[in-house]
Amino acid sequence: MMVRPLRDTAADAEAVLAVARAAFADLDGRSPDEPVTAAGARREVRNAARARHLARTDPDGCWLAEHEGEPVGAALSLRREGLWVLTLFVVRPEAQGNGVGRLLLERAAAYGRGCLRGMLCASPSPAAARRYRKAGFTLHPAMRLTGAVDRSGLVDPGDIPVHPGNATQLHLLDSVDRRLRGSAHGVDHGFMLAHFEELLVADALAGSGYCYRDGGEVMLLAATSKRIAARLLREALARVPEGTEARVEFLTAEQEWAVDVGLELGLGLQTRGYLAVRGMKPPSPYVPNGGFL
Repeated sequence: MMVRPLRDTAADAEAVLAVARAAFADLDGRSPDEPVTAAGARREVRNAARARHLARTDPDGCWLAEHEGEPVGAALSLRREGLWVLTLFVVRPEAQGNGVGRLLLERAAAYGRGCLRGMLCASPSPAAARRYRKAGFTLHPAMRLTGAVDRSGLVDPGDIPVHPGNATQLHLLDSVDRRLRGSAHGVDHGFMLAHFEELLVADALAGSGYCYRDGGEVMLLAATSKRIAARLLREALARVPEGTEARVEFLTAEQEWAVDVGLELGLGLQTRGYLAVRGMKPPSPYVPNGGFL
């Protein structure tokens, strides 16, 4: 067994994806050979690019485990202004229980030494939940909204203007980030601008906020008030293409404003995984991104 730093190569990015496919397929009860949908293929391209992005920006936080030359596990983490984020932690089912996960998590966690705050989005895996709790994280059960948007409920209140954003507004985005989670996303905004379909921004006397959308997925939302957050979420869901399933994930009890918007627009609500935090409370109003938190 060898645990080594992740390299910024297509081969290493594919190795991470291969492990994730096997681990999450087992968790969801699917076959790893099950055909990938168009949305899933787009997500895999984005995840491969994210692995390479983090290998460049946070090389000491990203690790790959191999056995006889084959990838069996991966842990990706980042550090931003005193916040450590575990963005991916996966071990192939057949390699679990032999210490691979412990080694990977130890290497990734070492990168977060000195950080007062930590965040991660966790799957429903009981083993992962146990490991994160032992690492000092508070686990907040999470919900997700999915389904077709009922467009009859899309009424534009008109009192908070929302418009497409761009790279000239990164200072506003980082300011909102710092207010809600104590640290900016920094270079990760550049990645999200390049790989997500759309950035929406609200900036008014009442406050400010932003939301990334990609297809039917709300990728990340942060705002200085629930009223602005709800306006951004409505606008993002209004822009989901007809016939595309909408998806808003990792909503804790602090995000009831988002649950209310989703239910009003006909989306279904399920429990799914956890938002885990250490040294902080769940940011609110906020919809985290599993890959960048």
